[in-house]
This record gives sequence, C-alpha cells and structure tokens, in this order.
Amino acid sequence: MRFVTDEESKKVYKEFLENHERCNFQQSLEWAEVKKPNWKPEVVLAEDEEGNIIGSICVWIRKMPIFGNMIYSPRGPVCDIHDIAVMKQLTDGIKELGKKYNAFVFRNEPDILSSDETYREVVTNLGYKIKDDAKDFKDEIQPRYVFRLDIKGKTEEEVMAGFKQKWRYNIRLAGRKGVTVKDGTKEDLKDFHKIMIETGKRDGFIIRPLEYFEKMYDCLGDHMKVLMAYYDGKPISGVIPIFYGNKTWYLYGASSNEHRNLMPNYLLQWEMIKMAVARGDDVYDFRGVSGVVDENHPQYGLYRFKQGFGATFTEFIGEVYFPFKPLIYKLYKFSEKTFRTLRQIKRKFSK
Repeated sequence: MRFVTDEESKKVYKEFLENHERCNFQQSLEWAEVKKPNWKPEVVLAEDEEGNIIGSICVWIRKMPIFGNMIYSPRGPVCDIHDIAVMKQLTDGIKELGKKYNAFVFRNEPDILSSDETYREVVTNLGYKIKDDAKDFKDEIQPRYVFRLDIKGKTEEEVMAGFKQKWRYNIRLAGRKGVTVKDGTKEDLKDFHKIMIETGKRDGFIIRPLEYFEKMYDCLGDHMKVLMAYYDGKPISGVIPIFYGNKTWYLYGASSNEHRNLMPNYLLQWEMIKMAVARGDDVYDFRGVSGVVDENHPQYGLYRFKQGFGATFTEFIGEVYFPFKPLIYKLYKFSEKTFRTLRQIKRKFSK
C-alpha cells in the first residue's frame, strides 16, 4: 500500500483509473481539483508483489465545524471489490489517513449494487458498517438510485431501438420543430446558468453559483462538455455531460419554462448518448432518481423521463462507513439530518 505523492504517481494513478472497468469520474484528480479548497484529496493505492497498482481509492478530507475532520470517498474504490486482500490494503491506508488527520469518520458511497452480498461480507469483515435505508436525494451525498443504460458494443440504432416509442417520437419532434443542439464553450455557461436558476425555482432545488461551473470547465478539460439547445436562436435548454474512462455521466441539466412542448430535453439526452456510443463507452449514466417509485411522488416525472430511454433502475448499496469516533459521528449525523430538515422547511416557506 502507498499513497499518491508526486507528479509521476499522479500520472500512473490516472492511467490506472481511466483503464479500469470500475472507473468513476468522482475518483479522478481532476474532479478533486473542482472540490478544492473545501476538500483536500488523498489517494491510496493497493499494489501487487511487483509494485503494480491493483486497486485505488481517492478520498477527500474536510474539517466540519465543531466535529473535526471527515474523510469521504465518492464512488470508490476502484479495484476487484471481492478481493479482501486488496480491500484490506486500501482500508489500511484509510486508517492511516484517519490517524494523520484525526478524523472522526470515513464515509464512502460506492457504485456497488445493493444486491452484492459478497461485497457486503468483505467490508463487514474489515470492520465497516453499512447504512442502506436511504430513499430520497436528501438522505445521502450521492444518489443511491440511478438509471444506467448499457451501451457496450451497441450502435446508435440498437440503442435507440430500446427507447419507448414516445421517446423516439419526441426526439424526432424536436428536430422537426426546429430545435438545434450546439457544442458550447465556457462563455455559454452563462446562458446555461440562467436557465439553471429558472429550473431550480420551478423544481425547488438549490443552484450552485456560475463560478462553480466555470471551475468545472477549467479543471475537467476534455472530460466535460456544455451542450445547449436553441430555438429561433435563443437557448432554451442545456446539459453538462462528463466523460471519463468507459462511461459517460449526465451530470447537470437545465430547461427553460418556455418551449418545453418542443421536447429539447429528449433531443439533448439523445445527443449525449450518441457521444457515449461514439466513444465506445460501456455505460451511459443518467444519474440520480428517488427510490420512492410512486406516481404521486414529486420526483416521479424525473424517474419516468429517464426510464423511457430504456435504462435500468439501479440501486446502490448506500453508505459504507468506518466510524473512528462513533459517538461524535452519531452526533454529526443527527446535526446533518436536522440541518437538511430545516433547510427544506425554509425552502417551502420561501416559495
């Protein structure tokens, strides 16, 4: 086990990550740059006897007011998750970081299926605990429920054939009605953000500042695009896809209240999926939905929209954590839940 400490080890780590089947952009050093300075990144590497990398986990450290330092890893580790020897190397590194930063907890939200009993057994034997009762977006940092589209080895025609008929119709309708999609630049993020604010007010979620998206653009380089949909020369919708390793993620989307009947969001999804197919990706990830599959749920429309593209409803395991200081972590979780509840109440009253 060793840590990434210099430019050469960063280069080797990036190469390992991009070529691994479990690659995730949130494990990348580029994404860690986006999260600085609030979070400080560290990377633990597991090695075989010849010194070759056989596993990795990128973690972020952040000081939480009152409670102390938290260590958090989004969507790691990247390795054979059923190999307890590799997992132990990574765990030893995490424990070492826990001591170094005097952390009260290590939190991990891996993209590992909830049904993976072998992984559950491995992490339980290594001393981790599992919290797998989250249902809504607000319950965890990363969405526990996502839609994923298998595009491995498929053509555009084969992928589209898996869409619901109405979804194929809407994609073609947008084109017929004059909606066009353009590959944007950093400057186009201003239009994207204006529409994002409009979307947030309509759907009731908090919007990050424009500077955050501009920082993403600068840090991620070719791993990110801005796609904008136009009607009569006016931007009416936009998306931000992320490309990394063998996957493409639909990270952000924004749509104006105007011209929604022209179905620009369907066309934008299709454009992103076509890009993923052209890259030879294995997976197109639509990202999060609520785990409450109920037509009366306020986010059911989002669930139905993503489902119509033929994607698979995927349930991840939830939070896998190692409480270095169990009592402090319990108090922290209570305060976190209280804060989120109060924020929801405030949002309702502000409407």
